[in-house]
Amino acid sequence: MGAIFRLMRNKRLFILMIGLIVFIALMGITLGRSKLTWPEKFVNDAFGTVQGVLYRPVGAVADFFRDLGRLSDVYKENEQLRMTVAQYTQDQIKFNKLEADNKRLQEMLDFTEEQKNMDNYSYLIAQVVGSTSNPYEKTITINRGSKNGVKPDMAVRTVDGLVGLVSKVKNFTSTVTLITTLDPNSSKGTPVSASFLSKPDSFGIIEYDEESNMLQMSKIDEKDKPMDGDKVITSGLSSLFPKGVIIGTVKNSQVGDFGLTYTAIIEPAAKFDHLREVFVIVVPEVEEP
Repeated sequence: MGAIFRLMRNKRLFILMIGLIVFIALMGITLGRSKLTWPEKFVNDAFGTVQGVLYRPVGAVADFFRDLGRLSDVYKENEQLRMTVAQYTQDQIKFNKLEADNKRLQEMLDFTEEQKNMDNYSYLIAQVVGSTSNPYEKTITINRGSKNGVKPDMAVRTVDGLVGLVSKVKNFTSTVTLITTLDPNSSKGTPVSASFLSKPDSFGIIEYDEESNMLQMSKIDEKDKPMDGDKVITSGLSSLFPKGVIIGTVKNSQVGDFGLTYTAIIEPAAKFDHLREVFVIVVPEVEEP
């Protein structure tokens, strides 16, 4: 049996050697010829055709996945661009707000410096933190109270003009009643006495005119006939409102009671719908002798 297996192994080795020799010989013959036989041409053409048929779908699939990868990259770039634009917009909004706040605060600083040269009042700057929508009692709440030196009946103004009067005071907040609500005919009575800037000796009482939605200056003496565009300021004759605070501008006027006085419609200087910061006016106390 061992001899038979050895013979078979020798035959296999012999056949493998013969096949290798034939393969090498065919390669040598093929490489040595410039022309191919028709079976070789047929095999080559068939292989090229099959290769071309297979290459097209394979190439299309490869291009498809390549395009998918590019689309994914474009999507990521667009997402990053959207985030950048959104961040830029947010930063621009913050910048515009800071710029507006800086301008407003600079105006207030300039205002206080200018006022120091005009009178000896002190000013407590306060932020508006609340307001009421009651049309019969329009008030605002500010973030300054008794701990900051605020007291009832102190006048309140903005850079533009008179706003109202402190009506209630707590430790850290205060309520300010707007001049559009103050009623000189009420039991408490809080009249705003006024005069024309160009006529220091003139006199009138400020009330709110609901029909025109503006202020009204009444009881003006006939010798002090108001003119359109005249500036109206507090006269200082009232114990509540210090002298020289601008109230508004005369829009028009008409003859008052029995033709002996005039009544003027005043456009308020302060913008009551856009109150952010206000000044509480602190008037130095006069020492009694």
